[in-house]
Amino acid sequence: MAAIPRRLPRVAAASAATKRSAGTLAADIGGIGARPSTPALAAAATAAAAAGRASECQSLLLRMSRRRGASRREIVSSLLASSPSPQPQVFDLLIRTYTQSRKPREAFEAFRLLLDHRVSIPASASNALLAALSRAGWSHLAAEAYRLVLSSNSEVNTYTLNIMVHNYCKTLEFDKVDTVISEMEKRCVFPDVVTHNVMVDARFCAGDVDAAMSLIDSMANKGLRPGIVTYNSVLKGLCRNRRMDKAKEVFRAMENCGVTADVRSFNILIGGFCRVGVVEEAVQFYKEMRQRGVTPDVVSFSCLIGLFTRRGKMDEAATYLREMKGFGLVPDGVIYTMVIGGFCRTGSMSEALRVRDEMVGCGCLPDVVTYNTLLNGLCKQCKLSDAEGLLNEMKERGVLPDLCTFTTLIHGYCREGNTEKALQLFDTLLQQRLRPDVVTYNSLIDGMCRKGDLAKANELWDDMHAREIFPNHVTYSILIDSHCEKGQMENAFGFLNEMVSKGILPNIMTYNSIIKGYCRSGNVEKGQRFLQKMKKDNVSPDLISFNTLIHGYVKEENMHEAFNVFNIMENEMVQPDVVTYNMLINGFSEQGHMQEAVWVFKKMGASGIDPDRYTYMTMVNGHVAAGNTKEAFQLHDEMIQRGFAPDDRF
Repeated sequence: MAAIPRRLPRVAAASAATKRSAGTLAADIGGIGARPSTPALAAAATAAAAAGRASECQSLLLRMSRRRGASRREIVSSLLASSPSPQPQVFDLLIRTYTQSRKPREAFEAFRLLLDHRVSIPASASNALLAALSRAGWSHLAAEAYRLVLSSNSEVNTYTLNIMVHNYCKTLEFDKVDTVISEMEKRCVFPDVVTHNVMVDARFCAGDVDAAMSLIDSMANKGLRPGIVTYNSVLKGLCRNRRMDKAKEVFRAMENCGVTADVRSFNILIGGFCRVGVVEEAVQFYKEMRQRGVTPDVVSFSCLIGLFTRRGKMDEAATYLREMKGFGLVPDGVIYTMVIGGFCRTGSMSEALRVRDEMVGCGCLPDVVTYNTLLNGLCKQCKLSDAEGLLNEMKERGVLPDLCTFTTLIHGYCREGNTEKALQLFDTLLQQRLRPDVVTYNSLIDGMCRKGDLAKANELWDDMHAREIFPNHVTYSILIDSHCEKGQMENAFGFLNEMVSKGILPNIMTYNSIIKGYCRSGNVEKGQRFLQKMKKDNVSPDLISFNTLIHGYVKEENMHEAFNVFNIMENEMVQPDVVTYNMLINGFSEQGHMQEAVWVFKKMGASGIDPDRYTYMTMVNGHVAAGNTKEAFQLHDEMIQRGFAPDDRF
C-alpha cells in the first residue's frame, strides 16, 4: 500500500511529459524551414489527442490530408505507428476531418483501412461517414460502409439507424429500410420518432398515402408520440397528394392530441389549397391563423399573393401585399415578381412597371426572372420598342439575359412579322454561348412560315437537327399548318408521317390543319374522309374541325353536304357557334334559298346562340335579293333594337 503514493507523482510526471512532448512536436512541425514528414505530423496529432487538444489534433490531421502525394494508407499507417496502442479519438477525428472537408470517398478509404487493422471506430465517426456518403448521393458506398460497420461489430446507435433509413428512403427502397430496421433491432437499437418521420415522408413521396398513415397509427403501439414535426410531415404529404379533406381532418385531430399548430402547419394547408385553386379554404385558414394568434410569415403571404396574381385578381393580391407590410415583413424579389406577373397577365403594363419601380425603391433589385416577366408582358401587347428599352436597362444593371429573355423577344418580333430582328437576336444568343432550345426554334420557324419564307424555315429545321435539338409536336404542327395553308398536302403529309414514326402523336390542332389544307386545295370530301381517320386515332373532332368542313362546302356552293356536316356535328354532341350558323345562313342566302336560311336562323335562336351584326346583315340582304321587303324591314328593325348598326347601303 505504501507504494501507491510513490506511483501518483510518476503518473502526473508522465502526463506532464506527454504534454511537453506534444508541445515540442507542435513547435517542431510549426517551425520555419523543412517541410514536416507525415510520420512527424502523425506523432504530433496523436500527442495532441492524448493531451485532450482536439482542435489542434484536427488541424494537424487536416494538414496531413492536404499533403501532396500522401495516400490514405500512408496517413493511417503513420497514425498507427505513432502510438503503442490505437488511439480511438485520433481516428474519430480523422474520419470527421475528411467528412467535414467534403471528402467522403477519402473518409471511406481511411475507414476501411482502419477496420483492416482491427481498429475500433467510435459510432460518432462511422455515423459521420455514413451521413456524408448519403448526403453526397453515394447510396451504394453508404450501404457498403454500413455493412462494414455491422461485420466489424462496431458501435451503432439510433443515429446510425436514422441515417441508413434516410439513405434508402431517398431512393424509395422500402424493402431495404425494413432490413435495416430488423438488423438494428437485433442490436437493441429501435426506431424513434425521427425514424418514423423520415419513413412517413418517403411513403408520401411515393404516393402511398395509406402506408404513410399506417406508420402514424403504429407509433402509438410503440410508445412513440407524434410531435409537430410528424404532423407537419403528414399535412405536407396529404397536400402533395391532393388529399385535402384528409389534411383538414388531421389538422383538427392535432389539437385533440395536444399538439398546437404552428406557422408551418398553417402554411402547408394554405399552400395546398392555393395549389388546387380552392380560394375559400386558403383564405379561411389564413383567417384562422390570425385568430389563433399565429403570426403569418413571408411564405403565408407568398402563397396567397401567388394564388390571386395567377387568377388575375390584383385587388385581392394588393390587399395581402399591404397586410404583409403591416406585419413588418419586407416583400422579396419572388413576391414582387409574382405581382408584376399578375399585372402583365391582365394587360396592365403601367401597373407592372410601377411595381418594378417600387421594388427598386425598396432596395430589392429585379433579377432575370423579373425582367423576363416584364418582357413577356410587353411582347404580348406588341410593345417591342419598350421591350428593347427594358433589355438595355437590364444590361445596364448587370443582369445577364438568359435563354428565356432571348426566346421571349424572338417570339415577340416573329409575331409582329419582324423576322430580321428576330434572327439578329438569335445570332446574339449564339454569340453569348447560350444554347437555343426547341421553343426558340419553334418561334423562329413559325415566324418564317407566317412570312411565307419556307426556305428559311427549312434552313432552321436543318440547323436545329445539326445541334441535336429535336422537334416536338408544336414544331411539326407549325410546318404541317404552313404547308396546308398553301395547299401543299404532299409536304404536309410528309411531316405528319415523320411525326408519327417518331412516336409523336398528332393532336387536334394538327388534324384540323390537315382538314384545312384539303379544303384550301378544293378537296373538301377528302377532308371529311380524314375526319373518320381522326376518330380511328381516338382524336375527337371539335368545333374548328366541323366549321372548317362547313366553310369548305359553302365555298363550293354544296349546301347539301354543308348541312349534312352540320347534322353530324350535332350528333357528335359538338355545339355549333355563331360562326357555324352564319356560314350556313350565308350559303343559303347566296343561293336564294331563304326558306332554309330562315329555318337555320330560327334554330340558332332556339339553341341559345345570339345573332350578331353579320347574321342580321346576311339575312336582310338575302331577303332584299329575294324581294322579301317586309321580312327585310322586320329584321332591320330588330337589328337596330339589339344595338347593331345597319349597313349604309341598305
